[in-house]
Amino acid sequence: MNIGIIGAGHIGSALAVRLVDLGHSVLIANSRGPETLTDVAKKTGATPATAREAARHGEVIVVTIPLKNIPDLAPDLFEGVSADVPIIDTSNYYPMLRDGQIPELQSGDLTESEWVQQHLGRPVVKVFNNIYADHLENKGQPAGTPGRISLPVAGDDAAAKKQVMKLVDELGFDAVDDGTLHESWRQQPGTPSYGADLPADKLREHLASLGTERTEAQRAKFAANHAAQEQEMKNQGAQL
Repeated sequence: MNIGIIGAGHIGSALAVRLVDLGHSVLIANSRGPETLTDVAKKTGATPATAREAARHGEVIVVTIPLKNIPDLAPDLFEGVSADVPIIDTSNYYPMLRDGQIPELQSGDLTESEWVQQHLGRPVVKVFNNIYADHLENKGQPAGTPGRISLPVAGDDAAAKKQVMKLVDELGFDAVDDGTLHESWRQQPGTPSYGADLPADKLREHLASLGTERTEAQRAKFAANHAAQEQEMKNQGAQL
């Protein structure tokens, strides 16, 4: 396939490496221009491009940039892109380390990817947000391998979700349906599935145990967990 990746950080680069290895044609873009992506191109094999070029290259498009930078994307970025092209959102909200306070996300009414979807003006599918980049690049396994890592996939467009889940499987992970985008809070930072590398049966069990509508008690608990995780990452000098 032709795949466009907007964002050349840890997750974007890890995806580019794997997708190129699988034989896909990958364009990768960042906010500073293709001339700054020489090292990324050498590492991944992807072709440097502008964000607009990457958005128009894909049969699948991946948006993997810091959440706070989503509003800075060109409002017409996806103009002319077919409505049946899935747009993957990998974002996570890190208010302490990177993104600052985003009021719409502080209240818990919107999930991170619902907020992204509003800004992009296009339906998105959320995946690749709850796995470490190193694991994404190096821990994929053939289907049927015992203990194969599973990844939750959330979205409102059934056809787009199906196409993305097929890609997840090709990358070496079991794709587990996490319901609608409004239910994607179950895979956000602070939840037990975040960074846990669960096999599919355990992930399905966990998602089912949470229910579909986030309660205030769940919101408060997971927000506290996330704050603790961020503090630990800050203490360790984590780079996002």
